This record gives sequence, C-alpha cells and structure tokens, in this order.
Amino acid sequence: LSFGESGVKVEEGYLTFTSLPAGLVAKAGKFRSAFGKVNTLHDHVLTWTDRPLVTENLVGGDEGITDAGLSITRILPAPGGLFLEATAQAFRGDSPGVFTSTQRGDASLVGHLRAYKDLTDSTNLDLGYSYARGHNDVGSAYKTQLHDIDATFRWTPLRRTIYHNFIARTEFIWSGRNQLSTALVPERQSAFGMFASGDYRLNRRWTVGGRYDRSGQARDANLIDTGFSTLLTYWPSEFSQVRGQYRFTRYAGGRDANELLFQILFSLGAHA
Repeated sequence: LSFGESGVKVEEGYLTFTSLPAGLVAKAGKFRSAFGKVNTLHDHVLTWTDRPLVTENLVGGDEGITDAGLSITRILPAPGGLFLEATAQAFRGDSPGVFTSTQRGDASLVGHLRAYKDLTDSTNLDLGYSYARGHNDVGSAYKTQLHDIDATFRWTPLRRTIYHNFIARTEFIWSGRNQLSTALVPERQSAFGMFASGDYRLNRRWTVGGRYDRSGQARDANLIDTGFSTLLTYWPSEFSQVRGQYRFTRYAGGRDANELLFQILFSLGAHA
C-alpha cells in the first residue's frame, strides 16, 4: 500500500503459484511489469531520489507499466553456468502515460528475457531484453510498442562487501507510438532514450554515485531532454539512508533546471 497526496492505493497485490507443471511460476493480481530493470523496482530501493528521464518520458514515470494481469515465468536450460529466465505477461491495458484501454479487449503484453552470469567470485553481469505492446490514449486503433535492453554489472568482494562495492547500470529504450499529427493525419513517432549510472561504496557509511540521462519524448521524438546527477548517500544503519542529489536537466527548447533533492529512507520489520 502507498499513502500520498491523492490518498491510499494498492501498489502491488497478487497471488503467486509455485507448484505448476513444467517448472512454471505464475502470479495474478496487480504488479509492476517485468519490462526492463528500473520499471520493476519500487522507489525506496532505487539508488537515486528520482527516476531517469527515459522512464519519465517513455515508460510512464513513477508508476511505469503497472497493471492488473497475469504473469508466467520459467527458467530455461542454458550452458556454462548461465542463468536464463523468460517471462510472459498479459495486462488489462491501463498504465497511465503508456497504455490506455478504451475497449474490453485492449490488453497490453510484456515479454522479458533475462540472462545472469557470475564472472568471478566478486563480479557478475545481468543482461535483459524486454518488449511491450499496448493501445495508447489516442484510441483503440492506435498502439505503442516499446523495446528495452538493460545491463547491470556488480562488483561485490565477498569479505568486504559492506565496506566496498560497485554497481553500474544502463538501459536503452526505443518507443514507437502511433498517433494523430497536428493535421489529424495518422503518424508514427519513434523515440529513443537511455541512462547510464554508477554507484561506489566508499566505506560502511558513505556511497557516491552519478547518472547520465538522455531521452526523446514519446509524443514528439524531435524533443530531446538531457541531464546528469551526482549523489551522496549516508547510511546511519543498515535500515536507514540519508541521500542528497544534485540534478541538472536541459529540457527540449533550451530550458535548464538545477535542482537539489533530499531523501530520508527508513525500514521497519522483517519484510521492510
């Protein structure tokens, strides 16, 4: 559950079925889709106070692709110690800012293929490809398609991981949106966006990080926003964080924004 200015809402609520045949795992309810990496994460587990520009412009912002639906996941056989997982999901079709259902049959679909490999005892690499398709707010006959490639590299020395570790992330997203032009003629807007970030733990209490953003806008691919952020996080304990972030954004049209963001996180309970 989340509590905000607009009231109380269910962020996620679903049933998981773990005893299906053929090694399948299914869940049904409302949940964040398996599209990309950032879309799967709740705000409190991000290493930034905000979400990347590409998430805001192409994948619906904080909510992302979140909807009521059904998900099926299976681990695939793979050689050489590679972990390979495939996920297929079908949703009702309502994810504000991305997909809109105007008829009963306007479902949205998401597919995700994930590969994970331990490179050494201290390093690993996580790669993924995602595809999403659904109807948009112009009408039932107009569709939006999204492609995503994500990569995460982690360095976590086994004996010193609480003192030193490093994580690098990047995500590339392509959006194809069918809509009406200003002359009310059908057109297709193809936009691209990406981010790249790195976070390094200096010691048990302090973490520094940075992120670069670049993204077009789904409704007008000629409008491109760019920016970067620097972050400093202090850990009073393993259950709390205090974070400061400087964010510079150059929006399409040349408008610049310089912002200082501040965040306090704390967790309670076995499942925080």
